[in-house]
Amino acid sequence: MARIDIEVLARTAYDAYRNAQKKTVPPWDELTAAEQLGWKAAVSAVTTHGDKTLADVGPTPSLVLQAGGQTQVFSTDFTAGRQGNLAAGDDHASSHHARFQFAHGYWYVEDLNSTNGTWLNGRRMFSAQRLKKGDKVRIGRTTVTIVSA
Repeated sequence: MARIDIEVLARTAYDAYRNAQKKTVPPWDELTAAEQLGWKAAVSAVTTHGDKTLADVGPTPSLVLQAGGQTQVFSTDFTAGRQGNLAAGDDHASSHHARFQFAHGYWYVEDLNSTNGTWLNGRRMFSAQRLKKGDKVRIGRTTVTIVSA
């Protein structure tokens, strides 16, 4: 399978961003080299796994979880905490408390040196742990239940 050109993807993503803006945004060719490099890096971060593109390795299975009575679905790595992608409105949670990431065919959770620790099924974690359906992850006083991993 052919590799996808990161510059083409970066230009396409930038054009989509540009078209969604209400203010005037310069075209790709008027961006500085640093800005273009930033767009390429962002696209590369979400489209590649080492030397293979996502098209080569297939899609990452989504992580479905329940927190605070709401179901949320993630298909890329994310952080949980007061300022994370999975927001925990909880004074006992750190700003970026835990990282959820997909690696080696499975979803994992790891504590990000939070003050109160991250707990998996009632046990404090000291290293990344593989997640499975039914697991309960506690971040501060917020419990996240894994619906599908």
